[in-house]
Amino acid sequence: MENNKQMEYKRLGDYIREVNVRNSDLMVTNLLGVNLSKQFFPSIANIIGTDLSKYKVVHKNQFGCKFMSVGRDGILPISIMKDDEPAIISSAYYVFEVKDENVLLPDYLMMWLRRPEFDRQLAFYAGADVRGGVNYDDFCEMPIFVPTIARQREIVSEYETLSNRIRLNEQMIVNLEETAQALYRKMFVDGVDKENLPEGWRQGTLGEVANCLDYKRRPLSEEERKPIKGIYPYYGAMSLVDHINKYIFDGTYLLFSEDGANVIDEFGHPALQYLWGKFWVNNHAHVLQGNEIVSTEYLYLALKGVNATHLVTGAAQPKINQENMNSIQLVVPTKKDMEKFNQNVEHIFHFYKLKTEENSKLTELQSLLLARMGK
Repeated sequence: MENNKQMEYKRLGDYIREVNVRNSDLMVTNLLGVNLSKQFFPSIANIIGTDLSKYKVVHKNQFGCKFMSVGRDGILPISIMKDDEPAIISSAYYVFEVKDENVLLPDYLMMWLRRPEFDRQLAFYAGADVRGGVNYDDFCEMPIFVPTIARQREIVSEYETLSNRIRLNEQMIVNLEETAQALYRKMFVDGVDKENLPEGWRQGTLGEVANCLDYKRRPLSEEERKPIKGIYPYYGAMSLVDHINKYIFDGTYLLFSEDGANVIDEFGHPALQYLWGKFWVNNHAHVLQGNEIVSTEYLYLALKGVNATHLVTGAAQPKINQENMNSIQLVVPTKKDMEKFNQNVEHIFHFYKLKTEENSKLTELQSLLLARMGK
């Protein structure tokens, strides 16, 4: 990184210009939004009867962002368009582009905008707005350090190398899970008649074959929280502890969502996370572990195929409570068949863990690279 004494911050507005091209000819139909992860995503808004000619068009290497809730969220929803084909976004968004890509690389700018420090500084401006928003003029006043174009290319290349490795690992993780799911289906689903199960098999419930660790959940005091705050992945405001206030996570667990927007997915399957090691846990989720009858991996794969739509209760805030969760019907095979299955999937989940942990480290390296940009 450039020597601190040589760093000279410039005004962001000197390098960018607003773009306001409307979809007047209705040629673009790909409607996107921008999330807090600073990614474009397909919009789920109901556009029936909507006049799409008023929507803004975003082309490759242009940026889309929304300033309205920066103060509330502490993050600016912003992303760069990397697809060759244009898309449209709501007129509530701002679109801008780099004036001269020989001076400032769009990808370098996107890295700068991903920095938590940038969000913190921008959120300061939002303090003056009742609704927690900022405006484009405030955004343009934000500082940016612009090194030589050669150095920008080096920085972007380093970041993209990490991103490409993360994407490769993510695809490998998907493939590993699909392989494990195929093995599960081959042994316990395909050709299996639940009315006439193989000898020694039976129908059981989740409550019979899983340990639910909720009874060990309690809030940590501020004093207890100090030594460990920030060390472990965070899934909520509570923690699981044993009787001497030590974390008990040195194995494998399932996090079963109880409520919120992700109770079930679009196919009716319960929202699950496969976790291991030590972590904070949400107080609206259940932590499960297979008992002596079935393995945690078996539970994960079996629950992935359950349609839990009928278990969801509550209109204002949908949820799956513990009683409904424990009532889920599962096939319970013989101990011999379970051992055979575990042997087959053990190495798959081993690599699943390795690739997930590697991505965590790569993401940390990306964060360090972003932090160094301003130093």
